[in-house]
Amino acid sequence: MISKIIAEDKIVKAKNLIYDAEKVAIVAHLSPDGDAIGASMALYHFLYTIDKEATVIYPDSYPVFLSWMQGINKSLVYDENQAAVEAVFNEVDLIICVDFNEPKRAGSGLAELINNSKQDKILIDHHLNPSTDTWKVAISYPQISSSSELVFRLICRMGHAAEINKFCAECIYTGMMTDTGGFTFNSNNTEVYYIIGELIRKGINKDEIYHRVYNTYTADRMRLMGYLLANKMRVYPEYNAALMVLSIEEQKQFNFQKGDSEGLVNLPLSIEGVIFSVFMKEDTDKIKISLRSQGTFPVNQVASGYFNGGGHLNASGGESYHSLEETIKIFEDILPTYKELLIQA
Repeated sequence: MISKIIAEDKIVKAKNLIYDAEKVAIVAHLSPDGDAIGASMALYHFLYTIDKEATVIYPDSYPVFLSWMQGINKSLVYDENQAAVEAVFNEVDLIICVDFNEPKRAGSGLAELINNSKQDKILIDHHLNPSTDTWKVAISYPQISSSSELVFRLICRMGHAAEINKFCAECIYTGMMTDTGGFTFNSNNTEVYYIIGELIRKGINKDEIYHRVYNTYTADRMRLMGYLLANKMRVYPEYNAALMVLSIEEQKQFNFQKGDSEGLVNLPLSIEGVIFSVFMKEDTDKIKISLRSQGTFPVNQVASGYFNGGGHLNASGGESYHSLEETIKIFEDILPTYKELLIQA
């Protein structure tokens, strides 16, 4: 059995809202990752088992290595079809937002739709500091490993464990796996593995899911990885830190596809002594930043304090609106501030 993390009053309120709705929109965050997609698609499958009409909406396109998920081809991408998404918002009775703590994390266009919508909204998320004035029910628990785990807990607490079919279970497992780095961080909890056991009983093949997510990259992506490690990785031994940077021109050189940078930030953590790793990827309008750590070093503090982001102790994200060179300098300038923590972590 697993503990009742989600408060009972939230279960009751969420259950009533879901039961009363006929059409539901499920919204994830910008640049949807494995957890955002896993949680949203798991809800999609669950809602159809209880005779609800559900539509999953992503702000922008999802990575190719997650395109195998059953039903994901029926989702809508706001950047590609704004009119269709707006039509869905006009028709639904309920909006469920997953894996982000405030509407702006879904991008400006979807954030406006969410904020202007008169429908009730449920939040299912595990990030710190959720906005308080948006949600009818906020199922927000930062201590939980992933939003996908929260979806599993919600479905079970609603009394629908039996309605978790294989497709739903695959999505939940994918989200849990990817948001813990293959269960290498934020996952030292026996209940995580109890849940995995329950998902296996639903018929998932966890080894096949791992292969589909992590072992289906292109040759260009492998060459990119080697290039970054050989030419772009900077190690700061006096701070137990490392940095890798990828420019737009380099992305073109390696035929970069969405999702090709997944997991790259973790590579320097394999170096003895490195406990803090940052990956910066240049986009046309900003620098996207991934931060990872080992031990007790709080990358979420760095993300929120310097890079307009946030997240968890060992895994966070952010963004910069400075040039790539200026963003690198910001990173290097803050290292002395955290030297004591980096040495002790």
